[in-house]
Amino acid sequence: MEKGTNTELIMGFLKDLPIFKGLPDRHLRHLSGDFIVRNVSKGETIFYQSDNSTDLYIVLEGTVRASLLNHDGEELILATFCKGNFFGEMSLLDGKPRSATMIAVDDSTLGILRREKFLLAVKNDPMIAIDLLSAIVQRMRMANGMIESLAFLDVSQRLVKLLLQIAKTEGYKDEDGFFRIKKLTHRELAAHTGASREAITKVMKVLAFREMVKEKGGYFLISPDAEDVYNE
Repeated sequence: MEKGTNTELIMGFLKDLPIFKGLPDRHLRHLSGDFIVRNVSKGETIFYQSDNSTDLYIVLEGTVRASLLNHDGEELILATFCKGNFFGEMSLLDGKPRSATMIAVDDSTLGILRREKFLLAVKNDPMIAIDLLSAIVQRMRMANGMIESLAFLDVSQRLVKLLLQIAKTEGYKDEDGFFRIKKLTHRELAAHTGASREAITKVMKVLAFREMVKEKGGYFLISPDAEDVYNE
């Protein structure tokens, strides 16, 4: 892409981001010109946990995930970021190493803003920092919810909670009232819930027997009664 084209594209995204949408157009245009566009392939690592990079990223196209990886290669997925989302804000603010590994789920296009450019923008408009802190607090609340799930919910409850969250944000209801979502592998479900793949396989068999979750082609069908799992 030409630089001018990149600027217009990124400006459109910035207008919708909570941390930048309050900026005047002249500031948005100048800031948009400071972004670098990078294409990444599916499965490519964008940065690793403990890397010293401090840039801010915007997902212009595709999906990426934030994960924690141990020495055995096991993965705990913390969050996924789709088109229009931003990530990398913690290191952007404190200048310290990355707290998670970011991996491209699909072929993706990213907009990257260097920390020094961001700090300069904050000097011109301090409200950016306040809006960013608000966004960070919201993500911390989501992280607290994940910690609570790991601490107090069993595997079946964690799995159903995950599937219902996906259903309500990305799925749609079919004619039978079931939520239809893109099918995930048992390994992916395990990584999202902090469970073993074997435990997920057992739970999925039980949920299928009880007709809480059905598999159809490349989709899961989630029963609207699945929330009853929480009450057992």
